[in-house]
Amino acid sequence: MKGTPDAPRCGFSANVVKILQHLNSEFSSVDVLQNDSIRQAIKTFSDWPTLPQLYIKGEFVGGSDIISQLFKSGELKQLLKEAGAIHPKSETKQEQPAQ
Repeated sequence: MKGTPDAPRCGFSANVVKILQHLNSEFSSVDVLQNDSIRQAIKTFSDWPTLPQLYIKGEFVGGSDIISQLFKSGELKQLLKEAGAIHPKSETKQEQPAQ
């Protein structure tokens, strides 16, 4: 992502952080603005030109638009549950978090 979860440096990164936090998901991040080599390498690795990029269990899921769509459909919550990134007893709303 661009920035950190506490201080996203673009709206797309902020959107993904809000979604993951809304779902009470455990996640880690890398601020690609701190290292241009990492920024370019992640784009090459995923063959995806934009940031942020979400990976679950090492698999590329998508960028901000795809994450928003998966969130709205409920699929993201299910993917995160299956990966063990959401506590099973954690109940959250499925609505879009306030922006």
